[in-house]
Amino acid sequence: MVIQKYDLYNSILIYRFNEKDAMPYPRLELDQIRVYPLKERYSMTQIEEIVVDPDSPPPPPGDVGEIIKQTAVLIRSARERGASVMLTYGAHLLRNGMGPTLIRMMEEGWITHLATNGAGIIHDWEYSFLGRSTESVRENTPKGQFGTWDETGKNINLAAAIGAADDLGFGESIGRFIWKDGATLPLSEELAHAIRNNPWRKRTPALADLLQLMIRFDLPGGPYTIQHPWKKYSVPGNAYRLKVPFTVHPGIGYDIISNHPYFSPAAIGRGGGIDFQTFAASVTNLSSGVYISVGSAIMSPQVFEKAMSCANNVLLQKGKSVRDHAILIVDIQDGGGWDWTQGEPPKTNPAYFLRFCKSFYRMGGHLDYACADNRLVVHNLYAALKA
Repeated sequence: MVIQKYDLYNSILIYRFNEKDAMPYPRLELDQIRVYPLKERYSMTQIEEIVVDPDSPPPPPGDVGEIIKQTAVLIRSARERGASVMLTYGAHLLRNGMGPTLIRMMEEGWITHLATNGAGIIHDWEYSFLGRSTESVRENTPKGQFGTWDETGKNINLAAAIGAADDLGFGESIGRFIWKDGATLPLSEELAHAIRNNPWRKRTPALADLLQLMIRFDLPGGPYTIQHPWKKYSVPGNAYRLKVPFTVHPGIGYDIISNHPYFSPAAIGRGGGIDFQTFAASVTNLSSGVYISVGSAIMSPQVFEKAMSCANNVLLQKGKSVRDHAILIVDIQDGGGWDWTQGEPPKTNPAYFLRFCKSFYRMGGHLDYACADNRLVVHNLYAALKA
């Protein structure tokens, strides 16, 4: 039966590959991309200049002070109950120097799950490796240099491919790579043997992707070492150290790791898929828990609503559901000028189309919106938790 299935699969492939109109559109081959040493790029932020000391006095919280105090109370209650406390953030939180505060909150057990987008790990990796990050999109795009930085694209893509072969999510792959200063590449002969002997194994496509990368770029098996002198500031690196789930929810073509010959979309998609499962598992434990979304107006609400549906689908089969959870949204936008405590606006109101409010409003539970700088909210929140 296996042989028949294999032959059928091959006949389909041969048929598709012989079609004259199978691939009618031109593609830009990324092998043509010229990359440049990262150290030659002007970076606008340096990690040791931007980091905020978690123990320093936070700025006055102003109008959002009461929301922050209430959220701290809810987090304490959630942890006493063993419920999830999830924090999803956009890359600006890192560029504002709040990485050490997130690390401290993990160390003290306040956060049980961290999540970010592709940019969140790119800045983190560059800070860990070089101590600086952030380039000028306006200046570098016309020159064809935006995102074409060799070490960034090479190492993040390679970390994702190695991690996927080990059945790790994208976030854990990056965290391990940073904390262990690299990874170990299997021998190409061993990979080829595993692929031939187990063609239907779930991980075999990941092994094939890694083998292809190693062959294309002549990467030998064995230790692949790259130092990360500033890894103490790395959120995924420390999450790996502390064994706290850290997930990454990327988009293909969203991030500068696409602008490199090493670009491995299959590995990134595979790792992102594993991370969605991990994220959804944390949501299943969100009853009486807390979900915090900091500066992520698109990724966080979109991923959360799908994960919430998956979690409820599984829980309802056991007569349960996610309930009594609290959601805190942090952003600098004004929420469309709509008072979300009064319900969802009509479609004729522009606020209806603000995903970072509307999607979360539809997820049930208690919702608060803190319209404020993310440094102010996160710094004050940690201060309230440790008080």
